[in-house]
Amino acid sequence: MLGFLDPLYWLFLLPALAAAGLATFVTRSTFHRYSKVSSETGITGKEAARRLLDHHGLENVKIEIVRGFLSDHYDPRSRTLRLSPAVGTGTSLSGIGVACHEAGHALQHARRYAPLAARSALVPITQFGSQGSYLFFMLGLLLGPAGQILIRLAILLFASVVIFSLITLPVEWNATTRAKRLMVSAGIVTPEERDQAAAVLNAAFLTYLASAFTAVMTLIYFLVRAGVLGGGDE
Repeated sequence: MLGFLDPLYWLFLLPALAAAGLATFVTRSTFHRYSKVSSETGITGKEAARRLLDHHGLENVKIEIVRGFLSDHYDPRSRTLRLSPAVGTGTSLSGIGVACHEAGHALQHARRYAPLAARSALVPITQFGSQGSYLFFMLGLLLGPAGQILIRLAILLFASVVIFSLITLPVEWNATTRAKRLMVSAGIVTPEERDQAAAVLNAAFLTYLASAFTAVMTLIYFLVRAGVLGGGDE
């Protein structure tokens, strides 16, 4: 059986889940640590993002405050930067770092950064593949030899999830690198404050590494369980 009833599934996924849990803990604790440190300028995360965007000619990018903790993201379809309350309305170095990171994604979009375009193109198939692959794989196993087409389809679909996760790594690291550099050149933080503002971004990158690790381990599980790797039974 697939999933919770299959010991092999847990053999592959437990290390990945542990890595994801550790990455989340480090990110949250780092954010909370520097959320208590205000910037010398006293500006909010929203103001910091606005200054960085305007500094690079992106006055047409909107900024909205949305609900949620660390729900911050950039939507390239509507050219909108969405910031959580803790990030958008606070004056902490944590919030400023996250806001500038998300502004970095807007800059990537404006500069036609290839990995971001590739990731955006993969979103529809990845959304379907992350759910549909499990269903097709389980049905394929239940059908036995007659389900080989479904098993292969499931593996192909989940491969798109792996590719998406791997492409996400340079996209996120590049946005962080941009934020580290530009938040100083735009006068948002001082050089001395930069490392503290960027600390949460470095920690958050661990969550993307953990996500990619989880996706790769799941794909390997699919391949082993299907007998494609390791010579197991289908």
